[in-house]
Amino acid sequence: MSVAFPFTAIVGQDEMKLALLAAAVDPGIGGVMVFGDRGTGKSTAVRALAALLPPMKVVEGCRYGCDPAANEDLCTECRSKLQDGLRLRARQVTVPVVDLPLGATEDRVVGALDLERALAHGEKAYEPGLLARANRGFLYIDEVNLLEDHLVDLLLDVAASGENVVEREGLSVRHPARFVLVGSGNPEEGELRPQLLDRFGLSVEVRTPEELGTRVEVIRRRDAFERDPSAFVKRWQADEAHQRQRILAARRRLARLEPDDDILELAARLCMALGTDGLRGELTLIRAARALACLEGARRIKAEHLRRMAPAALRHRLRRNPLDESGSSVRVERALTELFGS
Repeated sequence: MSVAFPFTAIVGQDEMKLALLAAAVDPGIGGVMVFGDRGTGKSTAVRALAALLPPMKVVEGCRYGCDPAANEDLCTECRSKLQDGLRLRARQVTVPVVDLPLGATEDRVVGALDLERALAHGEKAYEPGLLARANRGFLYIDEVNLLEDHLVDLLLDVAASGENVVEREGLSVRHPARFVLVGSGNPEEGELRPQLLDRFGLSVEVRTPEELGTRVEVIRRRDAFERDPSAFVKRWQADEAHQRQRILAARRRLARLEPDDDILELAARLCMALGTDGLRGELTLIRAARALACLEGARRIKAEHLRRMAPAALRHRLRRNPLDESGSSVRVERALTELFGS
């Protein structure tokens, strides 16, 4: 089994790391889209975060990794066991990170008829796909802007419902498919469909480091990791444990932290100033700010939390303005300065 690079050892890329941590604290934020150069640690950060998270409990023998404590989200097979009076045994597994390749067929993504059982035994049985494996974990799509349209439509449906429905070849299967969607891409290689981009709660930008010291430190740590992964991971063990405890504590605080009216008003004013479509921007901004406040152990959501999460929550929701050549990040920063002050 390959060893993941420690999350706390990643140099720089603070906005990306913060967005991923917020999504780990509150998966309801809706995933993270990472735009930027190749070789800037995008996939490394996703795998590092999954390795950082505490193990999760799943129903023993369940093909979809159902949560034994969440009866309302169980698959059909687990529900049947409960109805038959059977107890759902639990076991612990690591949080899954599933790659969705650009060339994947629809059958591989959603699942299909198990041909081996069909040919050998004449039985119609379902073989789960990538969405089943990603349930309660991360679904990572590199170069998501190059994904085929029919797969984009499929992901939009599943992301909205949290359920994968397969009806083909005489099969009719439903199973939970709730995951944190993480995409990465280079805008120069093609734009992302607005419908899919809107499904990502947060959008962050990563760049190749321009400071000499930062580049040297990245090379030093990566080289040390590749020469002796076990020793490098051990060196960062205490930092990883501390970050893991921060995430667990933040999750416990999440349900108790309600935004004050002045915070709700600030979020609404900012979105009105930017002209974002719909109310998803405000909702995502509040959830992201709450997750940040919980990570920092704050007793209330503050304007500073809104300000720090606003670029990631709003930059991909702006309408194009033909009279303003500024990039979306600049427009968000400008609106923040006008509303919050410098």
